[in-house]
Amino acid sequence: MRYLALAAALVILAAVPFWVGSVYYVNIASQVLFYAVFALAINVLVGYAGLVTLGHAGLFGIAAYAGARLLNAGHGHAVVVAGALAATLVAAALFATLALRGTGIGFVMITLAIGQIVWGVAYRWISLTNGDNGISISGRPSPLGLSLASPPRFYWATLAVFLVEIASMAVFVASPFGASVRGTRDQPRRMAALGYHVWLIRFLAFLLSGFWTGVAGLLYLYYNQFVSPQAVALTASAEALLMVISGGTATLLGPVAGAALVVVMKSVASAYIERWNFVLGAIFVAIVIFMPEGMVPGAVRLGRRALAAGRPRVSAALPADGEARR
Repeated sequence: MRYLALAAALVILAAVPFWVGSVYYVNIASQVLFYAVFALAINVLVGYAGLVTLGHAGLFGIAAYAGARLLNAGHGHAVVVAGALAATLVAAALFATLALRGTGIGFVMITLAIGQIVWGVAYRWISLTNGDNGISISGRPSPLGLSLASPPRFYWATLAVFLVEIASMAVFVASPFGASVRGTRDQPRRMAALGYHVWLIRFLAFLLSGFWTGVAGLLYLYYNQFVSPQAVALTASAEALLMVISGGTATLLGPVAGAALVVVMKSVASAYIERWNFVLGAIFVAIVIFMPEGMVPGAVRLGRRALAAGRPRVSAALPADGEARR
């Protein structure tokens, strides 16, 4: 049943451009996917390493800005992708070296400060980032000779990247490295006493998170064909963190569900509801009250409870004394 459900989900996702019936909603689906890539990357730190970050939009924007600069300099898309991901990994290593000097609220504040520094550079360094005007690019890549200019093809390319990340995250969770990352979250002192290098494990987890954040930043760049300081603002980091928390931390489907919720509310519900921010806030409050573990784990818990309540209860009557003797 699990494999059948997985196959059905893949068929439904692959057929989205055929059954949504509108280019606008195909673009919305692409947004959901690359923000899900971003949320899954943050989930490596927040969910599995227990390190809450408010600066990952900085890495997201570094990948987008590096890709835009390289592309406008005349480089091919292969060089653009490799260069942008390399720049993101270097930045992630620097971020991790600084942020891992603290834990808990200290880690949060350091990542917040680093993210604000990146935003300040994007906003003020006009010769590099073009400031508020941002940087535009001319087109999308054509892997294997297939142009991604049309919304359906870009959606399928984004879906392929998303599926690769889901598979890599599943391998990460099941691997000894994933177990050690969770160990540093739950019992860092015991892990250190057992001989594990806690700082190095967290550093490598930060690099893994930074790599997929860079991938999401490149997808964002190619989707919008534009990047501005808005991509590295604090609100971008906060929204991505809310995607992870609302969907369910330390799960594979939780960040995906959270990304779908936030993107749909921002891009679809906002067209019909003027105070959509209020509605989104009310949804988050309801999730915290009724599903504190997140939407996906909470839905599983409520579903199991409903199934248990629907099963008929069989009460076995105790035998009488005489029957028991016989």
